Amino acid sequence: MTSTTGNTNERFTALLTRAAEAETTSDPSSVMTLLADSGTTGGLLTSYRSHFAEGAVGAPAHFHTRAAEFFFVIDGALRVLVGEEVTVLEAGDSLLVPPHTPHAFAAAPGREADVLFVFTPGMARFDYLRLLGRVMRGEASPQEIKESSERFDNHYVDSPAWRAELGL
Repeated sequence: MTSTTGNTNERFTALLTRAAEAETTSDPSSVMTLLADSGTTGGLLTSYRSHFAEGAVGAPAHFHTRAAEFFFVIDGALRVLVGEEVTVLEAGDSLLVPPHTPHAFAAAPGREADVLFVFTPGMARFDYLRLLGRVMRGEASPQEIKESSERFDNHYVDSPAWRAELGL
């Protein structure tokens, strides 16, 4: 749940999300805390925090056509693909991935990762995260993810570099 405070502009009201009241969604390897979605930010941004368990796979190679994706590693380490290059982000590191750039991420080997994600401009990502959790728990079909690519601006691609990195 979120609440708003005083300052407003013509597009949205200031948004305060209390940690104790934030909605969470999860799958077997991560817990996502939903902070601000495009509908509550006048389309400016979408943000959530994910805690990935050790060995968590994260997201396969994909790109967005309309939004840049910003990663900030709060704690732990996150292995990230950008284009065809794989790097590890440590606590305090950040990365901005522009639109149309294939990327993927997973907890670094033997590590957990606590990561803040921000999309700009905002996209209705919370419904995607909820759907992803249902698919990972076996409550929805993976076909629903495939059918939602345009709606959520999440376009999956094959990445030989990422498959090699993961040993697939």
